[in-house]
Amino acid sequence: MFRTLLLLIFSNVFMTFAWYGFLKDKGIPLYKAILLSWGIAFFEYCLMVPANRHGYLNGMSGFQLKISQEIITLVIFALFAVFYLKEPFRINYILSFCCILGAVYFAFK
Repeated sequence: MFRTLLLLIFSNVFMTFAWYGFLKDKGIPLYKAILLSWGIAFFEYCLMVPANRHGYLNGMSGFQLKISQEIITLVIFALFAVFYLKEPFRINYILSFCCILGAVYFAFK
């Protein structure tokens, strides 16, 4: 499961930059942002597909894989938003994350 989670973490770093990395640079034309995003997303898929396959073949259900991926996505995005986009991290985000962690608990129970 460690290998699966590690691949999911790295794939989500690529995904986050592909989807949100161009928010700061408002001068880049949209078509360039789309093409660059697709180029970055290719590497996300190169990690996400093996992560899902490895996890599934080693006992994780599809539901567990998806819920794990979502919590990893939120953690990676929170770090990205705070450190890259320089957005404040507010208490309501922490409360939202706690609710999602509850979902993770029930998915693996």
